[in-house]
Amino acid sequence: MTSAVTTATSPWFVRPRSADHRAQLFCFPYSGSGASAFSAWPAAVGGAEVSPVQFPGRENRLAAPHYGTYENLAASLAEELVPRLDRPFAFFGHCAGALAAYETAVRLAERGLPGPARLFVSGQPAPHDASRDRMLAMTEPELRAELESVVRGRGIEPRPDMIDVGLAVLLRDLAAAGEYRRREPAAVGCPVIVLHWRDDPEVSPAQLRGWSAYSDSVEFRAIDGGHHDFMSAPDALQELLGSWH
Repeated sequence: MTSAVTTATSPWFVRPRSADHRAQLFCFPYSGSGASAFSAWPAAVGGAEVSPVQFPGRENRLAAPHYGTYENLAASLAEELVPRLDRPFAFFGHCAGALAAYETAVRLAERGLPGPARLFVSGQPAPHDASRDRMLAMTEPELRAELESVVRGRGIEPRPDMIDVGLAVLLRDLAAAGEYRRREPAAVGCPVIVLHWRDDPEVSPAQLRGWSAYSDSVEFRAIDGGHHDFMSAPDALQELLGSWH
């Protein structure tokens, strides 16, 4: 039987939709990155189609205006999601991508649209603690060194021009992160699964506890690996992400 596939018409999604899956998993990248952070992920996890989200102002959308604030990002993405809310779905966001995923869930609820069945947040303190992100206090040379380390961690020797482009994206993303304030938690209408990476020196389990205020059902899970190991879609992560539907 031939798979029924529809072409992705929105620049927000880099993979074409498939009619073969009964659910969807929308994946939100971290600051300074794009949908390619999920390039090693399979087409589906646990029967849910993997749909990486491409924010404007990076990768194949480098010429698009930057989103400016998480609130703008969430409002624009909520509009783009409307045609794709015909199946059950979940959100996965890593690091600052978890904040974008959370805000998008809030915008969908405000518009009376279907919301995610699960919100998976990975390696990111709760929204009201987001200003504690260590990268917000780093200098440009420190951020450049951080980018080079991440690129090398993906098995790529960083070129100066690659790092220049990546740094420009990261600085705009961090400016948005620095502007983000949510002093009072707004609960989402779905369970929140909070993921801690055991070898992550950046975020401790204690720093993740603030998510308890964002849903009536919050579960904390630990997975072996470091802060960026989500990119390889380890089996333990896939097992967890495949268990919601």
